[in-house]
Amino acid sequence: MVEKRVRSESRGPGRPRDERVDRAVLGAVVALVAEGGLATVTMDAVALRAGVGKMTIYRRWPTKQDLLIAAAEARVGPLSVPDLGDFRAELRVVLETRLKVYREPGIDRLLAAVIGAAAEADAVRSAYGAYSARVMAETRNILERGIARGEVRPDTDVRSVATMVAAPLVFRLVGEMEQPDGALVDTVVELVSRAVATRD
Repeated sequence: MVEKRVRSESRGPGRPRDERVDRAVLGAVVALVAEGGLATVTMDAVALRAGVGKMTIYRRWPTKQDLLIAAAEARVGPLSVPDLGDFRAELRVVLETRLKVYREPGIDRLLAAVIGAAAEADAVRSAYGAYSARVMAETRNILERGIARGEVRPDTDVRSVATMVAAPLVFRLVGEMEQPDGALVDTVVELVSRAVATRD
């Protein structure tokens, strides 16, 4: 199950954070991106769509970058895969969970917007890198579990393999502008397993 994790911020005295407002604002970002792309996401447009004041948005997400990352993380955030005792089965859970989310309306444009915004001159690259690291954290975990169980080679470059697992579905969706499918999941599971599995 994808954990909807939104960037937290330190808060002083005042009203507690309203999760309904968070959902309305982040939903507005996704809807605007789906309808018109990154250029349509302005604080004014998001506030109008969500039915909240701009200052409410700025208090939670001071920049457009913060807002985009939070919207992406609300839809494509960290996940947790139980220990199934089998690296391949756990890898398949990761990919099938992502596949289900990536096939939702508007996710293609949302991911494209996040990637595009990361290249803007004023972007804080570390914020996007931190988001990507959170998204791939469970893949790293299952690789490390596989190493501990003796299923995955101990010399495996866990970070690089996690990138190899994450990239195909995203590139099919954003770069090739096609919906990823179960066949792609099967191929990634097979190729990654061949590359990192220990030999019996």
